[in-house]
Amino acid sequence: MLKSILKVIKKVVISILILYGYNLITQPFNLNIPINIITIMIMVLFDTCGFVGMILFYFFNFR
Repeated sequence: MLKSILKVIKKVVISILILYGYNLITQPFNLNIPINIITIMIMVLFDTCGFVGMILFYFFNFR
C-alpha cells in the first residue's frame, strides 16, 4: 500500500518537473502548457503519450 502511494507521489512530482521544464524551454515561443491538476493527472495517467498529446492539442488548437 505504501509503495503504491509513494509511486503515485513520485509520478506527480516528475510530471510537475517535466511540465515546468517544458514551459521554461518554450517560453520564448509562447507555447506554455499550464501546470494545474488536470494537466498533471493527464501526465500521471498517460505518461509520455499524455505529454505529447497535450503538446499536439495545444499546438493545433491554439496556434
